[in-house]
Amino acid sequence: MSRIENLPFLKMHGLGNDFIVLDGRDGSAMPDAVQMQALADRHKGIGCDQLMVVMPPLEGIDVGLDMYNADGSVAGACGNGTRCVASLMMDEKGENQVIIRTKAGDLLAWRDMVGADISVQMGPVHTSWQDIPLSRAADTAALDLGLDGFGPATAVSVGNPHAVFFIENAEAVDIEKWGPKAETHPIFANRANIEFVQVLSRREIRMRVWERGVGITMACGSGACAAVSASVLRGLTENQVTVQLDGGALEIDWRDGDAVSGGQIVMTGPVSQVASGIIPAAFFASLSAELEKGALK
Repeated sequence: MSRIENLPFLKMHGLGNDFIVLDGRDGSAMPDAVQMQALADRHKGIGCDQLMVVMPPLEGIDVGLDMYNADGSVAGACGNGTRCVASLMMDEKGENQVIIRTKAGDLLAWRDMVGADISVQMGPVHTSWQDIPLSRAADTAALDLGLDGFGPATAVSVGNPHAVFFIENAEAVDIEKWGPKAETHPIFANRANIEFVQVLSRREIRMRVWERGVGITMACGSGACAAVSASVLRGLTENQVTVQLDGGALEIDWRDGDAVSGGQIVMTGPVSQVASGIIPAAFFASLSAELEKGALK
Protein backbone atom coordinates (compact mmCIF):
# COMPACT_ATOMS: atom_id res chain seq x y z
CA MET A 1 0.00 0.00 0.00
CA SER A 2 1.32 3.42 -0.98
CA ARG A 3 2.44 5.75 1.79
CA ILE A 4 0.71 9.07 1.23
CA GLU A 5 1.02 12.30 3.14
CA ASN A 6 -1.69 14.97 3.36
CA LEU A 7 -3.33 14.95 -0.08
CA PRO A 8 -5.30 17.91 -1.53
CA PHE A 9 -8.49 17.04 -3.40
CA LEU A 10 -11.44 18.58 -5.21
CA LYS A 11 -14.96 17.14 -5.32
CA MET A 12 -16.79 17.78 -8.59
CA HIS A 13 -19.72 16.40 -10.53
CA GLY A 14 -21.38 16.48 -13.92
CA LEU A 15 -25.14 15.94 -13.56
CA GLY A 16 -24.60 14.04 -10.31
CA ASN A 17 -21.91 11.78 -11.80
CA ASP A 18 -19.37 12.66 -9.09
CA PHE A 19 -15.60 12.62 -8.88
CA ILE A 20 -12.66 13.03 -6.55
CA VAL A 21 -10.05 15.03 -8.47
CA LEU A 22 -6.40 14.63 -7.44
CA ASP A 23 -3.39 16.49 -8.82
CA GLY A 24 -0.44 14.23 -9.57
CA ARG A 25 1.52 16.72 -11.66
CA ASP A 26 4.12 17.36 -8.95
CA GLY A 27 5.01 13.68 -8.64
CA SER A 28 3.29 13.18 -5.28
CA ALA A 29 2.30 9.61 -4.44
CA MET A 30 -1.24 8.81 -5.55
CA PRO A 31 -3.62 6.28 -3.98
CA ASP A 32 -3.47 2.63 -5.00
CA ALA A 33 -6.57 0.54 -5.77
CA VAL A 34 -7.35 -0.27 -2.11
CA GLN A 35 -6.96 3.37 -1.08
CA MET A 36 -9.16 4.46 -3.98
CA GLN A 37 -11.91 2.09 -2.84
CA ALA A 38 -11.73 3.61 0.62
CA LEU A 39 -11.88 7.17 -0.70
CA ALA A 40 -14.84 6.29 -2.94
CA ASP A 41 -16.81 4.83 -0.01
CA ARG A 42 -19.77 7.15 0.63
CA HIS A 43 -19.92 6.37 4.34
CA LYS A 44 -16.29 6.10 5.41
CA GLY A 45 -14.58 8.10 2.67
CA ILE A 46 -15.36 11.12 0.50
CA GLY A 47 -17.59 9.23 -1.90
CA CYS A 48 -17.50 9.23 -5.69
CA ASP A 49 -18.28 7.31 -8.84
CA GLN A 50 -14.75 7.76 -10.22
CA LEU A 51 -11.40 9.26 -9.26
CA MET A 52 -9.67 11.63 -11.68
CA VAL A 53 -5.87 11.91 -11.37
CA VAL A 54 -4.42 14.88 -13.25
CA MET A 55 -1.02 14.07 -14.75
CA PRO A 56 1.79 16.22 -16.24
CA PRO A 57 1.43 17.64 -19.76
CA LEU A 58 3.32 16.23 -22.74
CA GLU A 59 4.36 17.85 -26.01
CA GLY A 60 1.26 19.21 -27.71
CA ILE A 61 -0.95 18.13 -24.80
CA ASP A 62 -2.18 20.45 -22.04
CA VAL A 63 -2.59 17.78 -19.38
CA GLY A 64 -2.77 14.04 -18.83
CA LEU A 65 -5.67 12.35 -17.07
CA ASP A 66 -5.80 8.91 -15.44
CA MET A 67 -9.28 7.69 -14.52
CA TYR A 68 -10.33 5.03 -12.02
CA ASN A 69 -13.65 3.50 -11.03
CA ALA A 70 -14.93 3.38 -7.47
CA ASP A 71 -13.60 -0.17 -7.11
CA GLY A 72 -10.08 1.00 -8.01
CA SER A 73 -10.12 -0.48 -11.52
CA VAL A 74 -8.94 1.57 -14.48
CA ALA A 75 -11.65 3.44 -16.39
CA GLY A 76 -11.01 3.60 -20.12
CA ALA A 77 -13.11 6.73 -20.57
CA CYS A 78 -15.24 9.07 -18.51
CA GLY A 79 -16.87 11.93 -20.36
CA ASN A 80 -18.24 13.82 -17.37
CA GLY A 81 -14.98 13.46 -15.47
CA THR A 82 -13.04 14.68 -18.48
CA ARG A 83 -15.33 17.71 -18.74
CA CYS A 84 -14.80 18.49 -15.04
CA VAL A 85 -11.03 18.37 -15.37
CA ALA A 86 -11.19 20.36 -18.62
CA SER A 87 -13.06 23.11 -16.79
CA LEU A 88 -10.35 23.23 -14.11
CA MET A 89 -7.54 23.34 -16.66
CA MET A 90 -9.21 26.06 -18.73
CA ASP A 91 -9.64 28.17 -15.60
CA GLU A 92 -6.01 27.53 -14.63
CA LYS A 93 -4.64 28.41 -18.07
CA GLY A 94 -7.06 31.24 -18.82
CA GLU A 95 -8.02 29.59 -22.09
CA ASN A 96 -11.25 28.32 -23.62
CA GLN A 97 -10.04 24.96 -24.88
CA VAL A 98 -7.59 22.25 -23.81
CA ILE A 99 -6.35 18.91 -25.07
CA ILE A 100 -6.40 16.10 -22.50
CA ARG A 101 -4.53 12.83 -22.91
CA THR A 102 -6.54 9.84 -21.68
CA LYS A 103 -6.39 6.09 -22.07
CA ALA A 104 -8.98 6.53 -24.84
CA GLY A 105 -6.80 9.03 -26.73
CA ASP A 106 -6.20 12.78 -26.89
CA LEU A 107 -9.52 14.54 -26.29
CA LEU A 108 -10.27 18.15 -27.23
CA ALA A 109 -12.49 20.01 -24.75
CA TRP A 110 -13.84 23.55 -24.94
CA ARG A 111 -16.08 26.01 -23.12
CA ASP A 112 -19.44 27.27 -24.33
CA MET A 113 -18.89 31.03 -24.59
CA VAL A 114 -22.60 31.74 -24.12
CA GLY A 115 -23.26 29.59 -21.05
CA ALA A 116 -21.28 27.52 -18.58
CA ASP A 117 -21.41 24.22 -20.44
CA ILE A 118 -18.28 22.24 -21.27
CA SER A 119 -17.96 20.11 -24.42
CA VAL A 120 -15.56 17.26 -25.07
CA GLN A 121 -14.85 15.42 -28.29
CA MET A 122 -14.85 11.81 -27.16
CA GLY A 123 -13.34 10.41 -30.35
CA PRO A 124 -14.77 7.80 -32.72
CA VAL A 125 -17.32 5.14 -31.89
CA HIS A 126 -16.04 1.59 -32.43
CA THR A 127 -18.44 -1.17 -33.47
CA SER A 128 -16.24 -4.18 -34.31
CA TRP A 129 -16.17 -7.00 -31.78
CA GLN A 130 -12.38 -6.79 -31.50
CA ASP A 131 -12.40 -3.08 -30.61
CA ILE A 132 -15.12 -3.22 -27.94
CA PRO A 133 -13.62 -5.80 -27.02
CA LEU A 134 -15.69 -8.98 -26.96
CA SER A 135 -14.21 -12.33 -26.00
CA ARG A 136 -15.27 -13.87 -29.32
CA ALA A 137 -16.69 -12.90 -32.69
CA ALA A 138 -20.32 -11.79 -32.47
CA ASP A 139 -22.88 -9.50 -34.11
CA THR A 140 -22.41 -6.28 -32.12
CA ALA A 141 -25.57 -4.74 -33.61
CA ALA A 142 -27.71 -7.47 -32.06
CA LEU A 143 -25.92 -9.03 -29.11
CA ASP A 144 -27.97 -11.59 -27.21
CA LEU A 145 -26.97 -11.53 -23.53
CA GLY A 146 -29.71 -13.91 -22.45
CA LEU A 147 -31.56 -11.46 -20.20
CA ASP A 148 -35.18 -12.55 -19.79
CA GLY A 149 -37.59 -10.01 -21.24
CA PHE A 150 -34.91 -8.01 -23.03
CA GLY A 151 -34.14 -8.08 -26.69
CA PRO A 152 -30.60 -8.02 -28.07
CA ALA A 153 -28.27 -5.21 -27.05
CA THR A 154 -26.16 -3.03 -29.31
CA ALA A 155 -22.51 -3.15 -28.29
CA VAL A 156 -20.13 -0.26 -28.97
CA SER A 157 -16.94 1.21 -27.56
CA VAL A 158 -16.51 4.89 -26.73
CA GLY A 159 -13.14 4.45 -25.08
CA ASN A 160 -14.67 1.71 -22.95
CA PRO A 161 -17.19 -1.10 -23.66
CA HIS A 162 -20.94 -0.50 -23.62
CA ALA A 163 -24.04 -2.59 -24.21
CA VAL A 164 -27.23 -0.64 -24.95
CA PHE A 165 -30.69 -2.13 -24.43
CA PHE A 166 -33.74 -0.42 -25.95
CA ILE A 167 -36.82 -0.77 -23.75
CA GLU A 168 -40.33 0.62 -23.50
CA ASN A 169 -40.06 2.16 -20.03
CA ALA A 170 -36.68 3.18 -18.61
CA GLU A 171 -38.24 4.06 -15.24
CA ALA A 172 -39.55 0.52 -14.70
CA VAL A 173 -36.33 -1.44 -15.31
CA ASP A 174 -34.72 -3.09 -12.28
CA ILE A 175 -31.16 -1.88 -12.88
CA GLU A 176 -29.75 -3.43 -9.70
CA LYS A 177 -30.94 -6.84 -10.89
CA TRP A 178 -30.08 -6.73 -14.58
CA GLY A 179 -27.13 -4.34 -14.66
CA PRO A 180 -24.56 -6.56 -12.93
CA LYS A 181 -25.71 -9.64 -14.85
CA ALA A 182 -25.10 -7.89 -18.16
CA GLU A 183 -21.87 -6.22 -16.99
CA THR A 184 -20.21 -9.52 -16.15
CA HIS A 185 -21.50 -11.58 -19.09
CA PRO A 186 -18.60 -13.71 -20.39
CA ILE A 187 -18.93 -12.21 -23.88
CA PHE A 188 -17.27 -9.05 -22.52
CA ALA A 189 -13.50 -9.38 -22.26
CA ASN A 190 -13.27 -6.55 -19.69
CA ARG A 191 -16.85 -6.31 -18.40
CA ALA A 192 -19.08 -3.56 -19.80
CA ASN A 193 -21.15 -0.50 -18.98
CA ILE A 194 -24.85 -1.21 -19.43
CA GLU A 195 -27.37 1.36 -20.71
CA PHE A 196 -31.16 1.02 -20.66
CA VAL A 197 -32.69 3.40 -23.20
CA GLN A 198 -36.21 4.56 -23.97
CA VAL A 199 -36.58 6.48 -27.23
CA LEU A 200 -38.81 9.53 -26.68
CA SER A 201 -38.44 11.06 -30.16
CA ARG A 202 -36.00 11.29 -33.04
CA ARG A 203 -34.02 13.84 -31.02
CA GLU A 204 -34.52 12.78 -27.40
CA ILE A 205 -33.96 9.63 -25.38
CA ARG A 206 -34.23 8.63 -21.72
CA MET A 207 -31.29 6.65 -20.40
CA ARG A 208 -30.45 4.92 -17.13
CA VAL A 209 -27.11 3.27 -16.55
CA TRP A 210 -25.17 0.62 -14.67
CA GLU A 211 -21.44 1.44 -14.74
CA ARG A 212 -18.85 -1.32 -14.49
CA GLY A 213 -16.85 -1.01 -11.31
CA VAL A 214 -19.34 1.51 -9.90
CA GLY A 215 -23.01 0.48 -10.10
CA ILE A 216 -25.98 2.78 -10.64
CA THR A 217 -24.94 6.36 -11.39
CA MET A 218 -26.98 9.51 -11.95
CA ALA A 219 -25.25 10.15 -15.26
CA CYS A 220 -22.62 8.64 -17.54
CA GLY A 221 -21.07 10.67 -20.33
CA SER A 222 -19.54 7.84 -22.33
CA GLY A 223 -22.78 5.90 -21.77
CA ALA A 224 -24.80 8.76 -23.23
CA CYS A 225 -22.49 8.74 -26.27
CA ALA A 226 -22.90 4.98 -26.57
CA ALA A 227 -26.68 5.21 -26.28
CA VAL A 228 -26.94 7.82 -29.02
CA SER A 229 -24.60 5.97 -31.38
CA ALA A 230 -26.56 2.75 -30.81
CA SER A 231 -29.86 4.53 -31.46
CA VAL A 232 -28.45 6.00 -34.68
CA LEU A 233 -27.14 2.62 -35.82
CA ARG A 234 -30.59 1.15 -35.25
CA GLY A 235 -32.25 3.99 -37.15
CA LEU A 236 -34.17 5.19 -34.10
CA THR A 237 -32.86 8.77 -33.83
CA GLU A 238 -30.97 11.50 -35.61
CA ASN A 239 -27.26 12.08 -34.89
CA GLN A 240 -27.94 15.06 -32.58
CA VAL A 241 -29.85 13.94 -29.49
CA THR A 242 -30.71 15.18 -26.00
CA VAL A 243 -30.11 12.42 -23.46
CA GLN A 244 -32.24 12.64 -20.33
CA LEU A 245 -30.40 11.05 -17.39
CA ASP A 246 -31.31 10.70 -13.72
CA GLY A 247 -29.14 13.76 -12.99
CA GLY A 248 -30.11 15.97 -15.93
CA ALA A 249 -29.57 16.32 -19.67
CA LEU A 250 -26.54 15.95 -21.94
CA GLU A 251 -26.38 17.02 -25.57
CA ILE A 252 -24.75 14.42 -27.82
CA ASP A 253 -23.69 15.03 -31.42
CA TRP A 254 -22.32 12.09 -33.41
CA ARG A 255 -20.63 14.02 -36.20
CA ASP A 256 -20.32 12.10 -39.49
CA GLY A 257 -21.07 9.02 -37.42
CA ASP A 258 -21.85 5.59 -38.81
CA ALA A 259 -20.70 2.01 -38.33
CA VAL A 260 -18.02 2.40 -41.00
CA SER A 261 -16.36 5.74 -40.25
CA GLY A 262 -16.92 5.94 -36.49
CA GLY A 263 -17.14 9.72 -36.84
CA GLN A 264 -16.42 11.96 -33.88
CA ILE A 265 -18.87 12.03 -30.98
CA VAL A 266 -19.19 15.20 -28.88
CA MET A 267 -20.92 15.57 -25.53
CA THR A 268 -21.92 18.86 -23.92
CA GLY A 269 -23.24 19.64 -20.45
CA PRO A 270 -22.68 21.45 -17.14
CA VAL A 271 -20.04 20.79 -14.47
CA SER A 272 -19.97 21.78 -10.82
CA GLN A 273 -17.32 22.04 -8.11
CA VAL A 274 -18.66 20.95 -4.73
CA ALA A 275 -15.78 21.13 -2.27
CA SER A 276 -12.04 21.23 -1.78
CA GLY A 277 -9.95 20.01 1.10
CA ILE A 278 -7.13 17.83 2.40
CA ILE A 279 -7.24 14.07 2.87
CA PRO A 280 -5.08 13.64 6.00
CA ALA A 281 -2.17 11.24 6.10
CA ALA A 282 -3.91 9.60 9.07
CA PHE A 283 -6.67 8.38 6.74
CA PHE A 284 -4.18 6.41 4.67
CA ALA A 285 -2.24 5.26 7.74
CA SER A 286 -5.41 3.79 9.25
CA LEU A 287 -6.01 1.83 6.04
CA SER A 288 -2.52 0.38 6.26
CA ALA A 289 -3.15 -0.64 9.87
CA GLU A 290 -6.45 -2.30 8.93
CA LEU A 291 -4.76 -4.13 6.06
CA GLU A 292 -2.07 -5.46 8.40
CA LYS A 293 -4.77 -6.75 10.74
CA GLY A 294 -6.56 -8.44 7.84
CA ALA A 295 -9.60 -6.20 8.09
CA LEU A 296 -9.15 -5.13 4.47
CA LYS A 297 -8.72 -7.42 1.48
